[in-house]
Amino acid sequence: MRKLVLLASACAVFAFTCFAHAQEIDAAVGGGTLFAPSPITASQAFPPPAEKGGTYPHVNVEAIFENRFGFSAEVAFRYKQGLYDGYQRYRPIFSDVNGLFAPRIGAKTTGELLAGAGVETLTFYNQFGSCTGVCPTTISTNHFLLHVGGGVRYYFWRHFFARPEVNYYFVIGNSEFHSNNVVRLGASVGYTFGGK
Repeated sequence: MRKLVLLASACAVFAFTCFAHAQEIDAAVGGGTLFAPSPITASQAFPPPAEKGGTYPHVNVEAIFENRFGFSAEVAFRYKQGLYDGYQRYRPIFSDVNGLFAPRIGAKTTGELLAGAGVETLTFYNQFGSCTGVCPTTISTNHFLLHVGGGVRYYFWRHFFARPEVNYYFVIGNSEFHSNNVVRLGASVGYTFGGK
């Protein structure tokens, strides 16, 4: 337990130091949806479903330095529970930390290229439990993921920006769904603290 607290404290100090030296800090909220390939074979009786659809709100924060490189952290989750294979309710949560490059494209436009890693947390809800005693109401599983993304930030009024974006996740060991490849398309609205 002490090692975990020490590690969390070290990470917090590192993050605070990075954000304190950043030229700009961006905070954004938005929404999107998932796309993934569907099963195309009928050789299995019950093939795993595709991890797609649903509304995914997300929150992210970025620290960008003078050389236009920086860091980004983001969390996206399914707003309403999905229905897994027509009977089991579930909710995925994607969280990732990325390296970031944000080149200026024009006076009001900035590009964003992201690459990093994170975790997908899948929570399945036990609504049909028929056991005696204490039954778990949820079962969760975590999968390591690799993330690549990009977007174009347009400053529409002072430090406020809109950003259409695309995020690709390669979820390692995603046996609950048909494919390890997941794409999230969406848009964000945010604010830049500091120089833009």
